[in-house]
Order: sequence, then C-alpha cells, then structure tokens
Amino acid sequence: MKIVIVGAGEVGFHIASHLAHENKEVVVIDKNAESLRRISDNLDVQVIQGSGSSPVVLEDAGLLNAEVMLAVTDSDEANLVACLVANIISPSTKITNNARPLIAAVVRNEELIIPGGQDRLMPGDLVYIIAEEDKVFDTMAAFDKHDQPIKRALIVGGGNIGYRLAGSLEEMSIYCKIIDKNADRCALLAERLNKTVVLCGDGSDQDLLAEENIQEMDVVITLTRDEETNILTSLLASRMGAAKTITRISKFSYFPLMKAIGIEQVVSPRLSAINTILQHIRRGKVLSAISIKGEQGEVMEALALETSGIVDKPLKKVNFPKGAILVGIVRKDDIIIPTGDSVVKSNDRIIIFAHRKAIPKVEKILAVKLEYF
Repeated sequence: MKIVIVGAGEVGFHIASHLAHENKEVVVIDKNAESLRRISDNLDVQVIQGSGSSPVVLEDAGLLNAEVMLAVTDSDEANLVACLVANIISPSTKITNNARPLIAAVVRNEELIIPGGQDRLMPGDLVYIIAEEDKVFDTMAAFDKHDQPIKRALIVGGGNIGYRLAGSLEEMSIYCKIIDKNADRCALLAERLNKTVVLCGDGSDQDLLAEENIQEMDVVITLTRDEETNILTSLLASRMGAAKTITRISKFSYFPLMKAIGIEQVVSPRLSAINTILQHIRRGKVLSAISIKGEQGEVMEALALETSGIVDKPLKKVNFPKGAILVGIVRKDDIIIPTGDSVVKSNDRIIIFAHRKAIPKVEKILAVKLEYF
C-alpha cells in the first residue's frame, strides 16, 4: 500500500513513523529541507522537497499509484489546495486532510500554553485536542495513540463515588470488581449492585491484587478517602500490569508530583467543587467552567448573548485576547469546530480555553454591551 503525505511537521512525522512500522510504502513531501532530513534520518520512507500543491511534485511522488494522500501541513489553505490538485490528477486516490484537530492547549514543563499559529508541539507535551466525535480515533492515531476499549475495571474504595461509578459501569456492560475494607459497606454494596463483584479487603494488598488477576484489568480506579493509599495502590497496580490507573487526589500540592512519579490520570472532588463555583462567579452567561492544570487556566462553556462583542462577525475580526481560544460552537444539534471565518450567532453555546491571565478579557467579551441613549 502506497501513501503520500504532504507535510513533514510533527503530525506528518508521527504518521509516517506509524505507517513505516507497518511496512507501508510512504512518500513525504515538504518544502522544508530540515524537516525532511529529520524524517529521512529516522524513518525508512522516501522524501521529496517541494510544494505539495504542485502537480509535478505530486506526480513525482507517485500519486497516480497511491491509494491514499494525506495533507497534514500547518496551513489549512495549503492542505485544501493540495487535496484539490491531487483530486484532479488522480480522482481514484482517497484524499484527506487526517481530520486535522484543533489544538486547544498545551502543557509543557508544568506550564499551560494556549497556542497560536506560530507555536509548535514538542516531544513530551501534554495536548488538549478538539475533534469531531467520528474522527476522534483518526486524530488519536495521528499522535500514535490507539483506541483501547475498557472491558474490565477494578475500583478500590466502596464509598459513594465508588458505588455510583460501579453502577454506571454496570449500565455500560463493563465487567467490574470493587474492593472495600469495611465488611458492613461490602454487604451493602453486594445488596445494591447487580453484576459487580464485591471484595472485602485491602486494595493495597499485593497478594489480593495478584489473586484478583490485576494484570488483566483495563483500568484500576482508586477512590478511597486516603489519598496516600490511592497513590500507592495505583503505583502498585501499574507495576503489577494493570493497563491504566485513575487516582483520586484531594491535596492540590500533590498535583505537580503525579506525573513525576508515574501517575498520569487523577480526579479531584475538591477541584470539581471549585469548577461548580467558578461557573457562578464568571461574568457573562457562563454555563460551566472547568479548571485546567491546577489554576493556570479554565475551559468555559458560555451562551453567546445577542449584545455581546463576539456575535455576528467572523472570529478573525473579533479582538480575542492573547492566551484564549474559541474551540467549539454548539448550534442546536450541530457542533462546529471553528476557523477564522466562522461566525458565532446569538444563543450559540461556545467553548473557550483561556489562560488565567486572559480570563478577565474573555469575561468582558462575553458580557452584555450596554448602549446609552
């Protein structure tokens, strides 16, 4: 199978790497010699320097014999032109621009970045991505991440959160086990849950985890009230072969340490409470607000009011503050991932990522403009 990739940036590099490991015949086109050199030095693929919208270059790349062409440069315009030209040259070739996601935020060295057009992704970045639901898996593949459905889950901690989570997993037909130390609580859980296996014991007991085949679990969620127990149990579960762990943490001071010790995914009831409070203190018609990366930024869902400064004009003409980005427009049943030409209408719901320094200016845009007569 031959695949032509236009664009040798981070997305192009990772797609080429993934396909090369599958023994696909890959040709990468880019104007930038340095980007091509990086690919040729590291991957067993063919590279061609030139414009991906040039018919001559595309023919030299063997487009007529290719099954797929991917246009993944940093420029939407370049991708569209490349696809149009390729479709003229070879109508039978499947043409796509890799469902290019909108990158809403990047965390690098514990610092939150709301990216602009000149920013580039770096190895080790934590990336917040906006993509259409039916293209999520394609987007994940561009970052060399692949769908791993959850079929088996183990919950450590049978409190209210653990109980409700187990009930939800049952409704999703996910096989679930729950462990709790308290015998009376275990009896109550066994009575109220229909399919969940209830185990009375210490979730941090290595022998118990081994006995319950922890290595076969797709996810282990630690939800006890003792966060040190949650951390240790998650680390133990990972070491024993669990595919993924999710850890309940309350102390904000612990958050920066989690990634360093090998815990990637955490949940915080306190943070959830803060998010609910933020929703009510923000100016404008804010429907929900979620803190990201501690208190460094927020994701806000707001109602676009008729007299706010953001409606009825292309986004590229809105004086949007630096450090903030509008990543989604919800109009009735439609969800729009916006471009600079998108226009927000009155009563649209909009999703905004904002650095904390930009939040006052975002609130000002969302607030009603007063007119005096």
